[in-house]
Amino acid sequence: MNNYILYIFTIALLVISYFKDKKKTKIALKKAWKSFENILPEFLGVIMLVGLLLAVLNAEVISQIIGSESGLFGIVISAVVGAVTLIPGFVAFPTAAMLLNNGAGYMQIGAFVSSLMMVGIVTAPVEMKYFGKRLTILRNVLAFFFSFLVAYIIGKVVGG
Repeated sequence: MNNYILYIFTIALLVISYFKDKKKTKIALKKAWKSFENILPEFLGVIMLVGLLLAVLNAEVISQIIGSESGLFGIVISAVVGAVTLIPGFVAFPTAAMLLNNGAGYMQIGAFVSSLMMVGIVTAPVEMKYFGKRLTILRNVLAFFFSFLVAYIIGKVVGG
């Protein structure tokens, strides 16, 4: 029901915008469409990859590897996978929700998402060009360890 309310609200604002300034609204819609076209292949690719993984790895296997019972091992695995993966936030959060629905633990997903957002192993060479090797390594190491703090806090808040 909340989705319908958001859709109605968005359409109402779009109609107001259109009547206020047709030209700007058309330009904004064209820009939004271009952004959608740029994001869609990446989004579909990751969703298909996650879907394939969920088809191969059933909920029981996911629970064993990164479930709440996997403990520190699952948290470390999740943090490492997050650190070496390059997925934008708008794909990471639905992916995390799918993993949670299939047996992953909250602490493990917290470590995965936080290291995914903060640690940039794949982007480190570019970062080194602008900030230097020492600062890039320091930032990534601190961010990696911070992801464990995030996981711990999530575990205390959620209780699992």
